[in-house]
Amino acid sequence: MKPSIRILTVITLCLGATWLFAQTAATKKGGIEAKLAMALKLYPDADADKNGTLSVDEALKYVEAHPELKALLASKTKTNGPNTSKPGEFTTPSSTGLPPGPRVFVCAHSFMIFTASMLPKMTEAAGIGYQDAGRQMIGGSRTQQHWDVPDEKNLAKRVLNESSVDVLTLSPHMLLPDEGIDNFTKLGLEKNPKLRVLVQASWPARDGNMSGDFHNAMRNDATVESLRKLHGMQREQWTQKLEAQVTALNAAAGKEAVHIVPVGDAVLALRECIIEGKAPGLTKQTDLFRDDLGHPQAPLSVLVTYCHFVAIHQRNPAGLPVPEALKDVPQAKELNALLQQIAWEAVTRYPMSGVKI
Repeated sequence: MKPSIRILTVITLCLGATWLFAQTAATKKGGIEAKLAMALKLYPDADADKNGTLSVDEALKYVEAHPELKALLASKTKTNGPNTSKPGEFTTPSSTGLPPGPRVFVCAHSFMIFTASMLPKMTEAAGIGYQDAGRQMIGGSRTQQHWDVPDEKNLAKRVLNESSVDVLTLSPHMLLPDEGIDNFTKLGLEKNPKLRVLVQASWPARDGNMSGDFHNAMRNDATVESLRKLHGMQREQWTQKLEAQVTALNAAAGKEAVHIVPVGDAVLALRECIIEGKAPGLTKQTDLFRDDLGHPQAPLSVLVTYCHFVAIHQRNPAGLPVPEALKDVPQAKELNALLQQIAWEAVTRYPMSGVKI
């Protein structure tokens, strides 16, 4: 590999994963700035605004505009294989006798995979039989990485080909557009024209810090103003791109088959509640996150799963019992009610969720 291409590939690997699933080795102080400065010398045309500095957004756009670099990135992000489950593995005996819900397949990275194990009991508590079509997990993945898994190991492709899925949930990261969303949608609709595809719009990893040192405790310094600024940055640099891709997919399909689950909106709303002292049992931001990257603690996992519950079943989760994951959290009953309210409002207020009231 040419040194110049290698440098930009390293940057892309760091940046594409940093927003949601950054590799911690790339987050040492000055690491990304140094790589961006070096890339600017090698690729001066990447500096779109000609201000003499290569920004994160400019680097990502430059890679997107050069297919040879995107192909190289894909070849460097292959894994040893996905972590999969057998269809029905997460369906519990309680589902027997309940009116069956849609067959749900969860195709995810680590900011969403937990929904596969939380949704069954949550769904059953609502009086709906959970039908587990399976799950497939690749840490820090683009959806395209799931698509690229060899067919003999690709559970997601197999169950779609078998027309065994009614709802497919996907979780891309920052590098958009993500061709995997298109590929899975086209295959799924070909086999099951009634398929619904739900794409998670996640929360920003490391609170959007692309360079320099960042520690989980730094989240406790957040203010309502800083969170809203972070929300705006996330929307400008990531969410709008996802919306454009989903809009184009639905236009090609001739119907609204693909929707977005606005998990990031719900997460930031809960974080504001903590700052304002309105989140029972939660006193600081780190009550939601278990590491620097931003993997969720139990309250955040429950909130995210409620968002998916609303998007899948198109009903308000208010009144559902306290999930097992919250049993040890102070004021669990009151907190559970707040999480249900935030999830319902986030999803129903977001036009591209597909949930109409």
